[in-house]
Amino acid sequence: MGAGGKEGGSITPKSSPNHLTKPLLAVAFLASFGSSMLYGFNLAVVNSPAQYIKNFYNETLTESYNLIPDERLLTILYSVTVSIFAIGGMTGALLVGKLVTKFGRKGTLVRATVLVFVGGALMGFSRSCRMPAMVILGRFITGVHSGICLSVVPMYLGEIAPKSLRGFLGLVPSIHICLGVFIAQVLGLHELLGKEEHWPLLLSLIVFPTMIQLMLLPWFPESPRYLLIEKGNIHATIEALKWYRPKGNIQAEVDEMQEEQRSLSSIHTISVWGLLRDRCVRWQVITIMVLNIGMQLSGIDAIWFYTNDIFRDAGIPDLNIQYTTVGTGAIEVLSGMLGCFTIERVGRRPLIIGGFLFMGICCAGITLSVLFQAQLAFMRYISVGCVVGIIAGFCIGPAGVPFLITAELFKQSHRPAAYTVAGVLNWMSNFTIGFVFPFLEMTMGPYCYLIFCTICLGVALYTIFVIPETKNKTFMEISQMFATKNNILEEELTSNGHLKMAEMNGYGTLGLHR
Repeated sequence: MGAGGKEGGSITPKSSPNHLTKPLLAVAFLASFGSSMLYGFNLAVVNSPAQYIKNFYNETLTESYNLIPDERLLTILYSVTVSIFAIGGMTGALLVGKLVTKFGRKGTLVRATVLVFVGGALMGFSRSCRMPAMVILGRFITGVHSGICLSVVPMYLGEIAPKSLRGFLGLVPSIHICLGVFIAQVLGLHELLGKEEHWPLLLSLIVFPTMIQLMLLPWFPESPRYLLIEKGNIHATIEALKWYRPKGNIQAEVDEMQEEQRSLSSIHTISVWGLLRDRCVRWQVITIMVLNIGMQLSGIDAIWFYTNDIFRDAGIPDLNIQYTTVGTGAIEVLSGMLGCFTIERVGRRPLIIGGFLFMGICCAGITLSVLFQAQLAFMRYISVGCVVGIIAGFCIGPAGVPFLITAELFKQSHRPAAYTVAGVLNWMSNFTIGFVFPFLEMTMGPYCYLIFCTICLGVALYTIFVIPETKNKTFMEISQMFATKNNILEEELTSNGHLKMAEMNGYGTLGLHR
């Protein structure tokens, strides 16, 4: 067993490592609190002060350029303010592969915090400086931070978790995303920070969770898989595992990591181009593309960005809209918790399939309710119920499972590039919806939700026919499950029954590469 065997006597206590420990829970909440929660907060925080931000743009354009913008120009500027966050996210996603390879998973999260302080300061002082560009630039920079962390947090938690808890810990970030949305909605109430003079403060509050993360996260260990497979440091790996499993038997985990390390011994970390060209992971790549594009084009971003407008169109009085929106935020948090606590019981596939099917039905329901609300007054309440249904369906499964699946479908050498591809597609779709939806709604009216309905049903069908269940499987076992789909057993077997590892990059049958 090599180096692991030398430490055998010190890493084989009696108890099992497959239980939730305080260090595991602490690092999951801390990593998510200062990263994933900010993503959710930034998604929803521009909703409440939308009119105040437009007024600010109107005033400053008049003051600086003697220009009186029309409503269409203000809508475009506000759409840029909303969507530039996704452009930043896409930029951050492109950096993930290089950052996590150079600095590690935890190291990347710690270093990325500087982006939040810069972005928060720009947005916080934008009104006093009378510079709209500071709002847009601040949104872009915080988007870069979210683009990095949205991939790195589930990657980090997926690698430190035992296989029986990988689903639970992998959905902790999605709970924090929902929590961030809820906090933004509560603080955006008129009684709190929803007044015109307070919107810069509301946008800049992101610095406080990040400050807590920066003070505490450096004290936690790096990912054991990163330390062993990429850095080859068995001693640091064992120390990290002991930290996360104080009373657990970590010998089996060390053996499994070393098995994966041996299967990858002939290659380095794969680039994005190498990932896209590698036919041994063809279906894994297609899967993460479908899931990450589908989760954003499902209509959820349109709901999050423009909740107030949707409720107003449904006939809810302006005075009640903010409270209705906060109610949907509470449902998001409860739905996220439901998904987190059930994923290890029901598996990944049921949450994805059920979530997307329910969202698709609710999208169709919005179209019907808006079309008939003039004839049937109660239809406006069905419209609100469908909005709530979309949010609940999304938060139960599609909100977090695609990020978890991205970690599970790839081994160590391919995982950074896979998260880069998934992140870029995710953010590109996010940007498309954030920028296009207002104009799509003006052009198509309620029929635009039928597009989202079709996408949701398509992703559900793809999951039914293509994606296997990964619950309680090791990364090696999951890669074997895709071997037949990728035709590598037939194409890569040689006459003596061994796999060509230089071509396979470690994606084969466990028994064949021993």
